[in-house]
Amino acid sequence: MISSPLPIARADLIEGMAKGMAVLESFDVQRQRLNATLAAERAGITRAAARRHLLTLAHLGYLESDGRYFWLSPKVLRFSGSFLASSRLPRAVQPTLNRLSAQSGESFSVAVLDGHEVVIVGRSGYAATSGASSPRVQAYGLHLGARLPAHATSTGRMLLAALSAAQLKRWIDGRLMDGSLPRLTAHTLTQPAAFKRALAQARRDDYCVARQEHELGVHALAVPLRDGQGRTVAALNWVSSADRMQEPALQREWLPLLLDAAAQLRPLL
Repeated sequence: MISSPLPIARADLIEGMAKGMAVLESFDVQRQRLNATLAAERAGITRAAARRHLLTLAHLGYLESDGRYFWLSPKVLRFSGSFLASSRLPRAVQPTLNRLSAQSGESFSVAVLDGHEVVIVGRSGYAATSGASSPRVQAYGLHLGARLPAHATSTGRMLLAALSAAQLKRWIDGRLMDGSLPRLTAHTLTQPAAFKRALAQARRDDYCVARQEHELGVHALAVPLRDGQGRTVAALNWVSSADRMQEPALQREWLPLLLDAAAQLRPLL
């Protein structure tokens, strides 16, 4: 679900704070260390302003620096920690995620949509089973707070499928690069027409399977999590290998497991 920004009068907007947050958000997986020039380019501000914001954030303890480059410090985790501790959604889904993991020996996640990415707000621990017939797949970067590209993940597809036509158009238009969506693997859907067809299919099926679109060797199944009013607020998924994601077992075992968990969670959301 996409949250709309709170409307604000221009006189009430603190431009300096907005620029500081833009600088802080400039750090990501692709760019873990930034200097003033790179931060300015990413935040869309002048180099002088970026430098002042970097120095201030370092002074406050949110960044570390070697004198030239800056990177995030552990203090930024205060924000995610406070959200996970106080938000209703993570607390509501965690017992169910733990139960699913204990029952199946698999790992499960819950994600929400945030702009062009999904954010993992719930994650079950990986439980090894001595009688496992095949190794369990562990996708890279699946941890609490991780941000993944929505267009190439099962949870992202499921959440995008719940958007209105107008919302989806704005989302796709804002994500296009040279007329296509970013390619992560050879299997990533990058053409808008094919991507829209995949979302329409997920909407009809009420589940989504993404096969090696975000990471090679990783297949994922997702179902929507809806609240009492029927609004899609998150998505629940299971990540595994191709052999465990075959259609007979998918329909007979794993899809019912996820749909049952979603139904049990609905009164809590």
